[in-house]
Amino acid sequence: MPAETHVGNGPLERPQVFELVRDLLADILEISPDTIAESSSFSEDLDADSLALIELVEGLEEELGERSVGFRIDDEDLEDLRTVRDAVDYVYAKLGGN
Repeated sequence: MPAETHVGNGPLERPQVFELVRDLLADILEISPDTIAESSSFSEDLDADSLALIELVEGLEEELGERSVGFRIDDEDLEDLRTVRDAVDYVYAKLGGN
């Protein structure tokens, strides 16, 4: 599913944030979204290097900047994101989720 389909008007629920992160990662890493779980480690399970994570951040900022003006992932926070769950929790919290 192309990431563009995630853009809408209401706030994103946590499952939608996971889908967005998963779909972007699958596209960047050229793997099936079905192989990405919330528990997946970027480096150990998905073999994602720092460039792939930068692409993920850029993709999230582009997609979510339309929903939440000024949405940005701080560089210093990036080092704390080790798993897909970390990224989903971080993005969901930045968007005002619990």
